[in-house]
Amino acid sequence: MAAKWGELDILQKMLEWAKKYVTIEELKYMLLLATDNKGWTVWHEAAKWSRLDVFQNIWEWAKEYLTREELKSRLLLATDFKGWTIWQEAAQCGKLDVLQKIWEWAKNYLTTEEIKSKLLLATDNKGWTVWHKAAKCGKLEVLQKVWELAKEKLTTEEIKSKLLLATDSDGNTAWNRAVKWGQLDILQLIWECAKENLKVEELKNKLLLATDNMGNTALHLGAKCNKLDILKNIWDWAKEYLTTEEIKK
Repeated sequence: MAAKWGELDILQKMLEWAKKYVTIEELKYMLLLATDNKGWTVWHEAAKWSRLDVFQNIWEWAKEYLTREELKSRLLLATDFKGWTIWQEAAQCGKLDVLQKIWEWAKNYLTTEEIKSKLLLATDNKGWTVWHKAAKCGKLEVLQKVWELAKEKLTTEEIKSKLLLATDSDGNTAWNRAVKWGQLDILQLIWECAKENLKVEELKNKLLLATDNMGNTALHLGAKCNKLDILKNIWDWAKEYLTTEEIKK
């Protein structure tokens, strides 16, 4: 709870007491690596709720007591019961400073393949990538940062198939999620990224005309969210890329 509410002084005092009264193993497994009923570690709590200084202090304590492998597998890559890592939690909650700090640590502890598969391209139990999560939360700066990192580490094909066009268990891409949640600036960014990396036919069939598992197109989702500005943007893009017959259908 102290991590959740960003109470750094309380966390420091608890650690001080723990070092006096519990063994090293207990300190590791009952504090630093403990999970709640949702599978959340203190790290998930801090990534979602806390300030960056709390997050950094927990990391420094962890480095003192945990092995390199434990830091990697039990903290950086630990998943809760939904399959969420702390990286995904930070993205979902729009914690750009925390996201950047996790990336900094990951570069020192993970291989290039692990960074790609366990962070940039990782999915939770519903098939959501970090892009789906950032698109939902509506934090443009988070999506921009993830895009920059993706271009640095991923191939064009990986960016295309595993980010831009990746679908979750409901058949939604990050594009659809942005429409559904009424995130216009996110939608515009994804469109610009898509134009750089997709062919015209892919823009048409995988974004503008694509449907989710319920048969909803982006226009259906836009109408449901009652966001006129989003509908107008999709309509303008449709007129640019689709034929009259395709628009009519």
